[in-house]
Parts: sequence; C-alpha cells; structure tokens
Amino acid sequence: MKKAIIAIMAVFLVAVFTGCSDASVARANLETAEQNFQVYRRVVFYNGITGEYILTIEGNLAVTVDTDGDLVVTVKTEDGQYLKHYLGLSDNVTYFSEALRPNDVSVKGYKVIFKPSVIVPTIEVK
Repeated sequence: MKKAIIAIMAVFLVAVFTGCSDASVARANLETAEQNFQVYRRVVFYNGITGEYILTIEGNLAVTVDTDGDLVVTVKTEDGQYLKHYLGLSDNVTYFSEALRPNDVSVKGYKVIFKPSVIVPTIEVK
C-alpha cells in the first residue's frame, strides 16, 4: 500500500513540475475523445501511384494500428452499433485522418474517463 501511494505521488509531482503546455494537454484530451468516439472524423486511403482515393470512412471513429501494422478503424454507428475495418498499408498506399468538426476540450487539465461497465465482466453461460 505504501509503495502505491509513493508511486501516485511521484506521478503527480512529475506532472506538476514538468510544466505541460496547453497544446500537449489539448492533444491528450483530443486523443482521449477520439478513442471514445466523440470526434467526427474522416479517414481517406490514397494510392500514391495512381493518385486515386481507395476508400473513405467518415463518422465517429477510432483509429489504431494493430501488431501486424494494419490500420484498424472502429466506427460507432448512429444506432450505437460498432463496425471494425482492417486496412493494410503498403509503400504506395497511405492514409490521412482529419477531424471534420471542432471539439471543445480543456487545456487546464487532463480528461479522465472511468467506465465501471468495463470493470464488471459480462459472463456468458453455454
């Protein structure tokens, strides 16, 4: 217990004395919002040789890269369902992601989201 308290205090002191800039706090809060489907974005896949768009995905989505190097785009639909797309990147295919609407995030403190539903497991009986 004593080690946990010391670790928490150490993290707090580093955060206080590091002097985070407004930009770094806003960036961290935007990334948190993006991964919680609160940012309306568009991801476009582009072929650098032909100059054509291959695929466009637009909506409240989260973008990550998996262990194989594939791009994973998870989309939250309007009715609360989720779609997951895997996209392979190559030397001539790239992508860009852009926010299509401004987001109101704080530059005064970090956004923390607690999800109690994640702590309590869903148990299926077969």
